[in-house]
Amino acid sequence: MKISAIDTFLMSAAPPETGGWAARNWLFVRVSTDEGLTGIGEASGWPRVVQTAIQDLTPILIGEDPRHIERLWQKMLCAIMGHGMTGVVGAGAMTGIEMALWDLKGKALGVPVWDLLGGKVRDRIRLYAHAHNAVRARELVDRGYDAIKTGGVAACVESVAAIRAEIGNGVDLMVDLHGPPWLTPRDAIAVGRALEPYGLLFFEDPVAPENLEALARVAAGVDIPIAAGERHATLWGVRELLERDIVDVVQPDTGRAGGLWQMKKIAAMAEAHHVMMAPHDGSLGPVAEMAAVHVLATVPNFLILEHLADDVPQRYEVMTNQPEISDGYLDVPDRPGLGVDIVEEVIAQYPSRGNITAPDPTHDYSYVMPRSGRGRWLRGDARSEGSWRAGQVF
Repeated sequence: MKISAIDTFLMSAAPPETGGWAARNWLFVRVSTDEGLTGIGEASGWPRVVQTAIQDLTPILIGEDPRHIERLWQKMLCAIMGHGMTGVVGAGAMTGIEMALWDLKGKALGVPVWDLLGGKVRDRIRLYAHAHNAVRARELVDRGYDAIKTGGVAACVESVAAIRAEIGNGVDLMVDLHGPPWLTPRDAIAVGRALEPYGLLFFEDPVAPENLEALARVAAGVDIPIAAGERHATLWGVRELLERDIVDVVQPDTGRAGGLWQMKKIAAMAEAHHVMMAPHDGSLGPVAEMAAVHVLATVPNFLILEHLADDVPQRYEVMTNQPEISDGYLDVPDRPGLGVDIVEEVIAQYPSRGNITAPDPTHDYSYVMPRSGRGRWLRGDARSEGSWRAGQVF
């Protein structure tokens, strides 16, 4: 069996009539063989750019045996090394192809991908959903979710207090500051200390990921488990987070971490450091989410998986065999491969649009928190100040 073609399918995944961060895209990948068997994957890490990277990699894979996944991954890695360190674009391209190879192999053998990755240690995957106010949090808890994440730096402590008061202490609560480049370690520590009374499951990306020393300072300065890793690529990208015991929870993104085998390697290194796995899923489509489910079914140190409940109608239209979710858990499927496929005619109905976060022209992002309104912000009453804005994108 030989690889005969690699095709990509790029689509808009934005809610209707929206822009900014919500103007995201999904990129699906299909690997075809000369025997008529195909595999489906999904790639993240700036999808519009990743699509070009996949097209660049395709010629070196045509004619190869798709069953030798690790060898082909190493071939791709060596092929792109001349472009510098492997970031999320290169890793995203390799991820989409590698994921499709696992799907193809599972179909060829008639077994689910989790069977190829070591077999199941669990039959259901615990999920958390997102709520930015107490009303939404209550709605999700009433639907069966027992873990909620909120975030942003604007009135963060105030929001957490309201949500905790609404849902009680029996529901796990997480906070994501999104690691904006202007948020200083000292201010992140101040926020973290203010959040300590609320019993968080974890405190995510309190500072920008480029500065590991800053993240280490925050981790040492607060008494809350620290989570990070979604903006890193490959095992080497998260290596220091784990080896230096900076994080308690590692969050590789299933669409751009480098592939399912890289996810397994990250999980093994995390296990050696008593660190839990809670993969990022905040910008991914349904195929990558199902791929995460297969990996996490096999991982002993799995904690929880991010899930975008009710995000966009496209999610429920572009993939066959939608996941079965009940009481905040997703059932691990038993179908061969990933157990899903894409619906090409639906994807074509959502042409790609821009895929960056457009800055607010009325807002200066540079080090805004420590420079203006810091006291009001740390007290949680920033919303009451009309002359100062807290970066609505976060």
